[in-house]
Amino acid sequence: MNLFVSAQEVKKAESPAKVESNFAMAKEFRLERGMSPQAQACIECHKITSPGIFTDWAMSRHASANITCLDCHKAEEFDPDVSKQHYKQYELSDNKWGTAQYRVPVTGVVTPKDCSRCHPDETKQYSRSKHANTIQIIWTIDPWLNQGLNNDIERTSGCYKCHGTVLKMNAQGELEPNTWPNVGVGRVNLDGSLGSCTSCHTRHRFAVMDARKPEACGQCHLGPDHPQIEIYTESKHGDIYAAFGDQYNWNVAPGLWTPGVDYRGPTCASCHMSGAGPVIGTHDVTERLSWETQAPLTVHPQDFQAFPANTNWEVERKKMQAICNQCHSDTWTKNHYAHLDAAVANYNDVYYKPAKQMLDDLYAKNLLAPKPFFDEKLEWEFYELWHHEGRRARMGVAMMAPDYAWWHGFYECKKRFVEFMEGANQLLETNKPAYKYPNFPGAGGDTTKPQEVFGKKS
Repeated sequence: MNLFVSAQEVKKAESPAKVESNFAMAKEFRLERGMSPQAQACIECHKITSPGIFTDWAMSRHASANITCLDCHKAEEFDPDVSKQHYKQYELSDNKWGTAQYRVPVTGVVTPKDCSRCHPDETKQYSRSKHANTIQIIWTIDPWLNQGLNNDIERTSGCYKCHGTVLKMNAQGELEPNTWPNVGVGRVNLDGSLGSCTSCHTRHRFAVMDARKPEACGQCHLGPDHPQIEIYTESKHGDIYAAFGDQYNWNVAPGLWTPGVDYRGPTCASCHMSGAGPVIGTHDVTERLSWETQAPLTVHPQDFQAFPANTNWEVERKKMQAICNQCHSDTWTKNHYAHLDAAVANYNDVYYKPAKQMLDDLYAKNLLAPKPFFDEKLEWEFYELWHHEGRRARMGVAMMAPDYAWWHGFYECKKRFVEFMEGANQLLETNKPAYKYPNFPGAGGDTTKPQEVFGKKS
C-alpha cells in the first residue's frame, strides 16, 4: 500500500471548490514602462513652472515605478473636483516629440479615492480611522464650532489645518480659499472621500521615511491639549530616537520594518501603525487603542459616542502589547498597562466625575447658563480640566513621560479642580448667577453642521 500521495492526486480527489479555497487569489500588478505624450507634457511643463515639485517626484518611488503626474491627477471632465483653471489648451514643442496639443482634465486635489487605485488596503483602513472621520468627531462634541464661538479665519488658520476642511468650488470652478489649501487628516473631498494621504506622506516625494518619523505626527499632535510630540521627546523612546535616529533604516518596505534590526527605539508609527511580530501593519490609528485618553471621560474606543470604533478594546490591547513585547518583557508590558488603567480611574473618579456633577448642579440651579459655553469663568475652568490638564495626565502616563503625567498633568488637574470647586461653592452659597462676559471676542462662525458629513443640515 502506497502511504505517500502526490499533491496532484490530492487535488484530483478533492472537489474543485475546496481546492480553490486553499489558494490565495493571484494579485494583478503591472507596470507600463512607457509614458504617454500627455504624461510627458506634464513633466516637461512642471520642470519649468514648479521645479520643486518635479524634483520631489523625480526622487520618489513613484517615479522609479513610472507613476507619473497623470496617474494621480487625471480626472474626467464631469468630475466635481476637475480643475477648470488647468483644463485648457497646452502646447508642447520639443525636438523629440514634435509639436502636439493636449487637452487633459486633471484635479489639483489628490484624494484617498485616487490613491486607492494602487493602495486599496491602506485606503480602506484609513477610511475607518479617527483621522479620516475627525470632522464628524469635532462637529459632534466641540462647542467652538457648534456654538459659533470662533470665526471663520480662526477656524481656517487653526482648527481646520489639522482636522480638515470641507472642500468647495466657487462659481468660477476654483477651490474656495477658506477650504483650500488644506491637508487635514479629516478633509472632506469633492469626490466624497475623507482625508488626505499627504498629511503624513508629504507630496511629491511620498517617502515612507517621512511618515515614520515622529515629526510627521508632531505637526498636529502638540501643544497644551494633546502634546504627544513633547511627551514622546521626554520619554525613553524619544531619548533613544534623538541619540540613534540617524542610524535607523527608514526606507525599508512597509511590513518589513523590524524593531531591533532597522530601529532601536520606536516612533509613533512603529507603535500605532507599523507591523511587528504577529501584528500586521495598519493605517487605522484607532486600532491598538484600549482607552480614549482625549475624551472628557475616559472610555474604551467602542464606547466613544462621538465616533464609536468597530473594535474590541481587549483584542486591540493585546495587539499593542505584542508590539511592546518586541522590545520589553511580558511582565514589563502588563505592569505598564496596570499603571495606565490606574491613572485612567484616578482621573475619571477623582477629577472629572465630581467636576462634571458640580457643573450639572450649577446648570440645574440656573447659576450657570449652558449656552453659550465659555461666557462664564467656571466653564473655562471645567473645559481646561479635561481638555488640557486631564489629557496631559493620561497621555503622559500612556507614553511614559513622568513630567507630563505629574507636573503638566495631575498637578495641574489638582490646581484647576480646587479653583473650579471654590468658584462653584461661592455660587451655591450666594445663590447668585455667575458673571457673564458681555462681549465674547472672535465669535460668529457658521454653526451649520457639514451636510457632506452628517447627511443633513442641523
